Amino acid sequence: MTPDFQQLMRNAARLTRSGDLQAATAAIQAALAGTAPAPAAPMPTRDMGDVIDVVAREVPDTDAPAPRTADAPGPGRFVAGSHSGAAGHRDFKLYIPPGAGGRALPLVVMLHGCTQNPDDFAAGTAMNELAEAQGFYVLYPAQSQQANPQRCWSWFKHNHQARGRGEPALLAGMTREVMADHTVDAERVYVAGLSAGGAMAAILGDAYPDLYAAVGVHSGLATGIATDLPSALGAMKGGGQPLRAGASGVATIVFHGDADTTVHPANGQHVVMASAGTAGSVEVERLTAPGGRAATRSVHRAPDGAVLAEHWLVHGTAHAWSGGSGRGSYTDARGPDASAEMLRFFLDHPRRPGH
Repeated sequence: MTPDFQQLMRNAARLTRSGDLQAATAAIQAALAGTAPAPAAPMPTRDMGDVIDVVAREVPDTDAPAPRTADAPGPGRFVAGSHSGAAGHRDFKLYIPPGAGGRALPLVVMLHGCTQNPDDFAAGTAMNELAEAQGFYVLYPAQSQQANPQRCWSWFKHNHQARGRGEPALLAGMTREVMADHTVDAERVYVAGLSAGGAMAAILGDAYPDLYAAVGVHSGLATGIATDLPSALGAMKGGGQPLRAGASGVATIVFHGDADTTVHPANGQHVVMASAGTAGSVEVERLTAPGGRAATRSVHRAPDGAVLAEHWLVHGTAHAWSGGSGRGSYTDARGPDASAEMLRFFLDHPRRPGH
């Protein structure tokens, strides 16, 4: 990516040391997005305890809610909507598969990366095409530029990492609203994301295991590995460890390219360990495809043999959705099909009893 990622990260570290945290935040966002940071506008002086939130902010919603779209016979539809709640307001796109409404269908929530939007992410992952063929809903929440100029989800901000707070509460509320408005199978609701979206997907899985049955994290980071700007810089470079003492047990599939210079590949292992821990066994195999990229897949099993997590390390892939379409941004068509593999993993993991 351009401009040079390492230079952006050095600039962010320098700005953090100098106390200019707003500019440092912009540099981190630019590093994730692969763009040059925009000049920061002057901001009023704030208390240092709240300064981490100077870029991510909620804007009160003054518009009437968008009309709700009911399921109806006919071809698949990709419709726009919006959600408002105590935690804020966000727009979204929802793919409704053909024949929806006749029986309860799974729901996959897809969280885009920085600088992306629902249409771009849907095109790049081709998840709607899978939904049309296999029959499930796909919800694409949209991060707003009012909340974050680069449209990054706030994965490293302390007040967006727990149940009932910030963006996790907003996204869980949006998911529940879609479930109420459509014929969704509550036992088969899943969340996945790329980069900042992948990190937020991990947070949602940890915060709402009663809502999301399994999680997909592509080129993302583990919950709690960063809580402020300096720790975010370290985590993206490969340093740091998740704060959780034990494994969450949330079924998780991870994709990460070993040539990723934006979010270090070590973060993929951190996500897996946060989910599966070290108990049980690990099966490792190398997968190859003619003309495509090789991958190493590690399957983590519980002592009873149940699959807890899968880790796909894709050899030669940078910061991009493996097996994605060139119609969207940040994709690598030569890699294994992350969308198809995540869907397979998801459908093998309905919500566990008691959650």
